[in-house]
Amino acid sequence: MAGPGIEPSLSRRGFLGSALLAGGAGLMPRMAFAAPDAEMLYPHLAKLARDYVDSGKLPGVVSLIGTGATQSVIARGVQTLGDPRPAGPDSLYRAYSMTKPITGMAAMMLIDEGRLGLDQPLADILPKYAKMQVQVTPDGSITDVRPARTPITIRHLLTHTSGLGYSITQKGPLKAAYEANGLVPAEISRAEIPGLTVGKPLPSLAVFADRLADMPLVYEPGTAWSYSVSLDLLGRVIELVSGQPFDAFINERIIGPCGMTSSGFQVAPANASRLTTNYRVVKEKLVPIDPADKSVYLDPPAYPFGGAGLVTSPRDYDRFLQMVLNYGVIDGRRVMSEHAVRLGTSDLLPPALIGARVFGRISGFGAGGRVGVGEDAGTFGWSGAAGTVGFVSYRAGLRAGLWVQYMPSSALQIGEEFPVAVRADVYGQKAAA
Repeated sequence: MAGPGIEPSLSRRGFLGSALLAGGAGLMPRMAFAAPDAEMLYPHLAKLARDYVDSGKLPGVVSLIGTGATQSVIARGVQTLGDPRPAGPDSLYRAYSMTKPITGMAAMMLIDEGRLGLDQPLADILPKYAKMQVQVTPDGSITDVRPARTPITIRHLLTHTSGLGYSITQKGPLKAAYEANGLVPAEISRAEIPGLTVGKPLPSLAVFADRLADMPLVYEPGTAWSYSVSLDLLGRVIELVSGQPFDAFINERIIGPCGMTSSGFQVAPANASRLTTNYRVVKEKLVPIDPADKSVYLDPPAYPFGGAGLVTSPRDYDRFLQMVLNYGVIDGRRVMSEHAVRLGTSDLLPPALIGARVFGRISGFGAGGRVGVGEDAGTFGWSGAAGTVGFVSYRAGLRAGLWVQYMPSSALQIGEEFPVAVRADVYGQKAAA
């Protein structure tokens, strides 16, 4: 879930801005042994954290850069204003849409095992999706519809090209219908937050999938990139195909094997002291909307939200990114096949949409994440509603994560500034060339 307001790293200059980590011919990263500690090795990231924390714009900022088996952490500030506990690599953050690449990779496992087909019709698994209707005018009337000519496929779900909607991106009657029918697969707070929360989600993933099939599509499947609830629906597909509850599959196949010991769809009581507070930026002031000690994430979720539900730590999520960067291997253990990772991080957009714009930037799209093209080739990742960012760069041989908690993500520029700082630190003075 992007949350109300699109992720800043995705909405304006695109995931990596101006070829931020592509490097280019002859441009090699600086050697890691050039400085004795993380803040000296990554001075631009250290400055970014100082600028936002010392000015009071954010209570804490954590950046984690990984190369090989090494994790370099730049952390400043606290988890919650007024609480001395520092923000760090083991603090817990609401990942929101950074859950999507994990769900996407889970689907790639099933595709690789032959239990699911990339271009298999969704209706093979969920028959209610066999005869979908499409709005004649996108975001217009929900009664002026026509039959869809193309079946929704698994590829469409992975790449947001299914034509499904999202209450955070649609307008008018369809947005209202999603909200009225509980098709809001995320939770933000125990309290109603005007402009951010839009009622309670449905009681189960099965009910969500069933109710969603009654909504008209915004676009004909395969004809437009449009941010959607498709990764949440894919969670239902995964549990039906695997024969396991969606969260159990994620835990058994990705979270556990990757050693993500603090990640899940609910914060365990033993980990509550590490949970950060989520804030809303109101006239440059921070207003707590999900206090750590009263967080909705301390409660069991209505169901596991495959598009927006994970809570994780910077260290944990970097373990997932490390596995992806290593083509399925971490600590000598294979979690996914190399083929599944290569396919999932490749451009899976339908042929008619190759070169499409993803939040304004020409990009590819893989298994739940943006795929860089052209000068940005070799990158894969996504960001989250509360300002988080996570990606891998195959060209630079690194993975990077930004961990903050504020909404809407468009309220501050840190998500755009983060990959710029990463490039400057990785390539040194050559970054300005």
